[in-house]
Amino acid sequence: MDGSSYYIPAVAMGAAIAFKGPSLLRGWRDPLLRSVGVLLALAGLVFLFAAPPTIAAVNDATGIANVSAPLVYCLLSAYSASCLVLIINWRGGPPEVTRRLSRRWILGYTVVGVALVVLFLLGDASVERLRDLDTYYANTPFIREMIVLYLASLTVAGVAMNFMCWRWAIQVRGRLRAGLVIIAFGSLCNIPYSAAKFTAVVARWNDTDLDGLSTNVAPLLASAGAQITAVGFCLPLAWRRVEDVWNTWSAYRRLGPLWRELKPVAVPEDRAVRMSWWTPAELQVTQRESDIHDGMLSLYPYFDSAVRSRAFGAAVAAGSSAAEAHAEADAAMVTVAVRARAADPEGRVIRSAETADPQPVTGSGAASAQTDGRRDLVRMSDALRHSPVVAAVRGRADAPTGPENGARERTG
Repeated sequence: MDGSSYYIPAVAMGAAIAFKGPSLLRGWRDPLLRSVGVLLALAGLVFLFAAPPTIAAVNDATGIANVSAPLVYCLLSAYSASCLVLIINWRGGPPEVTRRLSRRWILGYTVVGVALVVLFLLGDASVERLRDLDTYYANTPFIREMIVLYLASLTVAGVAMNFMCWRWAIQVRGRLRAGLVIIAFGSLCNIPYSAAKFTAVVARWNDTDLDGLSTNVAPLLASAGAQITAVGFCLPLAWRRVEDVWNTWSAYRRLGPLWRELKPVAVPEDRAVRMSWWTPAELQVTQRESDIHDGMLSLYPYFDSAVRSRAFGAAVAAGSSAAEAHAEADAAMVTVAVRARAADPEGRVIRSAETADPQPVTGSGAASAQTDGRRDLVRMSDALRHSPVVAAVRGRADAPTGPENGARERTG
């Protein structure tokens, strides 16, 4: 197996870190995100330093034959601990329990790492082996114990991961269960990996050569397991990100009818903030909401609570829920106000409203549309597109009327 079989997974892990880099930096204080970043980094480092060309380079750079062995084994132990810690933080629970369990696993695998280094220093591994160190030194004192220790710790991590994932998976649904099942299958690869290594080592103890299991089969299982596990951890987070982006663009699209309705009375084109097509979706939605609020502010003198009350009653009578009826009533009031504003090009109603010291409307009345959240704006926009009540009000508002009469009706 050449170095590419190790470097390709390392590059894949690096790409995953680069993809999630901004969110990892922003949320580094979040134990879950921090655990994801550490796990991806450790997985990439394991494959990078386990590649035969890297092993040779590290040995040459340090001048110590086979020093890469304890380095890779310690990285594997740290990777195993990071998987377990990530599952613990992902599942959540009382913070003190989560911290205690995380510290136990971290402490346990730290002890394993220290023991691996001590055993390597005590043993004699003076002949450099790039691919078959496990079997070549299977009978060497202290090096033999180092090999058994790292394989045993990896097996324990695989069994513990499977136990925790399957026990949690039967309690949840959806993308979380899918991610847990994938993680469980990835962790399951640790067991045949260790079994293949152990079999080759035990064969050496009995003067039998099954080195192919260690040098050819086991690395394939390790590569598959690590990549599958990383996919399992990243899938629910990426799925959630895709859903967030989808919901944001959906909100942007659904706000379109209300934004277009208010566009004639919103900020003029030469004063509007221009957005590029690559502007983040959330920022574009925020700008569209801002334009809508600006338009509603300019319509304040033209809002007619009587129009809203009649539309609300009609919507309720048509079978709409309370929330839907409020949205339809607000949308009807807005569409009438837009036409009243268009019929008053000189702004006489605005000037009279400025000198009249109007009292604010509270509750769910006309002015509440100015401060409603995104969900209510989306409901209003949907009502503009689909509601027969709004369509009927718009049809009456579009009927020919005298501008002065229309303005008088809305200023009382």
